[in-house]
Amino acid sequence: MNHHWTARVVSPRTSAPAEGARPAALLRSEFTARTAVRSARLLVTALGVYELELNGTTVGDHVLAPGWTSYRHRHRYQSFDVTPLVREGRNAWGAHLADGWYRGLLGFNGGTRDVYGERTGLLAELHLEYADGTTGTVTTGDGWRWSAGPVLAAGLYEGEEYDARRERTGFSEAGFDDSAWQPADVVDFDTTVLFPADSPPVRRTEHLAPVAVTTSPTGRTVLDFGQNLVGRLRIRVRGEAGRTVTLRHAEVLEDGDLCTRPLRHAVATDRYVLRGDPAGEEWEPRFTFHGFRYADVEGWPGDLDPADVTAVVVHSDLRRTGWFSCSDASLNRLHENVVWGMRGNFVDVPTDCPQRDERLGWTGDVQVFAPTAAFLHDVRDFLRSWLRDLAADQGADERRVPPVFSPDIPVITPVPIPPGNPPMAGWCDAAVVVPWVLYERYGDTEVLRAQYPSMRAWVDAVDRLAGPDRIWGEGFQFGDWLDPTAPADDPGRAMTSSALVATAYFAHSARLLARTAEVLDDHDEAVRHHALADAVRDAFLARFHAGGGRLTEETQTAYALALCFRLLEDDAERAEAGRRLAALVAERGHRIGTGFLGTPLVCDALAGTGHVDTAYRLLTQRACPSWLYQVDMGATTVWERWDSMLPDGSVNPGEMTSFNHYALGAVADWMHRTVAGLAPAEPGYRRLLVRPRPGGGLTWARAEHETPYGRAEAGWSREGDRLRVDVVVPPDVTALVDLPDAEPVEAGPGRHTFYTPFPGTTPLPGTTPLPGTAPLPGTAPSPGTAR
Repeated sequence: MNHHWTARVVSPRTSAPAEGARPAALLRSEFTARTAVRSARLLVTALGVYELELNGTTVGDHVLAPGWTSYRHRHRYQSFDVTPLVREGRNAWGAHLADGWYRGLLGFNGGTRDVYGERTGLLAELHLEYADGTTGTVTTGDGWRWSAGPVLAAGLYEGEEYDARRERTGFSEAGFDDSAWQPADVVDFDTTVLFPADSPPVRRTEHLAPVAVTTSPTGRTVLDFGQNLVGRLRIRVRGEAGRTVTLRHAEVLEDGDLCTRPLRHAVATDRYVLRGDPAGEEWEPRFTFHGFRYADVEGWPGDLDPADVTAVVVHSDLRRTGWFSCSDASLNRLHENVVWGMRGNFVDVPTDCPQRDERLGWTGDVQVFAPTAAFLHDVRDFLRSWLRDLAADQGADERRVPPVFSPDIPVITPVPIPPGNPPMAGWCDAAVVVPWVLYERYGDTEVLRAQYPSMRAWVDAVDRLAGPDRIWGEGFQFGDWLDPTAPADDPGRAMTSSALVATAYFAHSARLLARTAEVLDDHDEAVRHHALADAVRDAFLARFHAGGGRLTEETQTAYALALCFRLLEDDAERAEAGRRLAALVAERGHRIGTGFLGTPLVCDALAGTGHVDTAYRLLTQRACPSWLYQVDMGATTVWERWDSMLPDGSVNPGEMTSFNHYALGAVADWMHRTVAGLAPAEPGYRRLLVRPRPGGGLTWARAEHETPYGRAEAGWSREGDRLRVDVVVPPDVTALVDLPDAEPVEAGPGRHTFYTPFPGTTPLPGTTPLPGTAPLPGTAPSPGTAR
């Protein structure tokens, strides 16, 4: 049930400059608690982003609250227990308020302002329960006052400018003199769009010290934090009043200085004007974040002590649930790059990149990355919330096409995307794929039920677009975006046709929708969409199948899609398609030949058709384009382009050159499931599949995952000519253990060890897996468990 709001939105009456970041405002009011308070609960949100104080103490530890949702449809509010902060008698509360996503600059090519409204505002209710059993409510509304404050400008892309001489010390404490402040306006707001926070908040999660401080060729002081991260800097500084310290941010260096060209229009610069406190001053921006590894500092008084500058890591506070490691340090670094890329791009919405003038919830990126995300962190609530926005943005008109990014905003695009919600294969398919991934990984049938209308509307929309021949993809499509052969200035020019990609995704989403209907006991829709998926598969084969398992388009992505989406079902044809895919990979020197949509599938397509060694050679390739080329070039997150940095250390000249894009890191899901061998065999890990496939010269690998039933583990190591596999099965779970050259066996709850010949060695006569089990405390092996 929605909360019935009695509060009104209070808004500062400010004149917003036409260009540049706008100032933040301060708001305040006082109230009386007539007697001792037993409990106090605060409900608060903003048109913009806020930080609220009560009697001089900051409430909560959220960053950039209330976060970003599709505000016109869903506007989040937070709830805090503030009982210890309210005292009998006079109290005061106040807030810092800035544009954030609501009114600030969003998008690329110069961006768009005032997307959701032209005024910022604060909405809050404080519900008090007194010791005598009576209650009271204090709200924003008449009587609130506002003033300009120390934040002279704040923008997510631009950065923050803060003048400490303008601080209003004590403004959120009772008795503060606000006689020079102005009355705040009370403005209308539709509270029916408000809903309680349903996703983990953005928080400060880690602090990093510089690993090096150098002087650039142009004389700037450059700090290297050793890790491409998302957040901002906290400084401790002592100097004369009026001195300005300027902090600029970038992901990479070029010729020893910050390379800011890839940031496009994002200024990513913070400025702090000292108040001249002889005891020193500490400052961290409130209302911005940057993607950076390097920062340069200008105007620092005296010599800079590296201990006085800290990088504060900021992102949605998701619980870590998955881990991977192996005997290859480069693969471990690649996996860490994937983790850091996810952390930096899960800032309230799953963004494409965190550093330049974009940072949008691109659907294609999260569509391919969702399985990896669901292994590494608990993203159930995070992605469920985002999917609600996606469905809301999809609208109620007859087209029902999901946007290519959500929350959906108007942008000036750098590519010829048609106006409105353009139907985009692989991107709009997130409406179907992401709910299914959440069902697979969490056993969450409710997310399927909630998203079912959205899923069905998208598949039916494609059915209308494709027409009776079931082939679609005409007009502009992202397709296999950033195929490694694409020119720097034309990222959509891929070797695989848009029609092949779009039709393959049509078949895939139709099949997932049919399976969703089965889970939800919608028999008629299940039959209808299985028939549709069959018809699209047949249309795909009629157009793109050359016979005998060969395709008319000889690309890695084409074969990966056909195999992983089971558009080729005949065993002999699948085997031939696998051989052809392996040959195509070999012809490119075992270098990657896929873009955003082919990359997550190519290793699965190879391993699933018996070409595990080829998949490993692709994974461990070091020449460009490859995953480990990035590692060798010093990457600490996954790049947008395979060659975002060129071999000579210069930055790719293309406009889209981010050094923190997680899409190509979707290979980590294959590392979890195949290299280490840990996967769900049934939705929610009610049954495990332990199916490691050693290769690539590795001598050991392991993965751990916190399933809904407890921690599951799978790991293997080479012991001479034997493969040792160690498995931990959580309580109430069984595992299917499928080892190379051995018959699968069932394992119940507990700790198990199995042996089998190491792949490629000569099997011992009569050898079968030899389990040794050690049940976890309080568990017993399931019936049928091998002993």
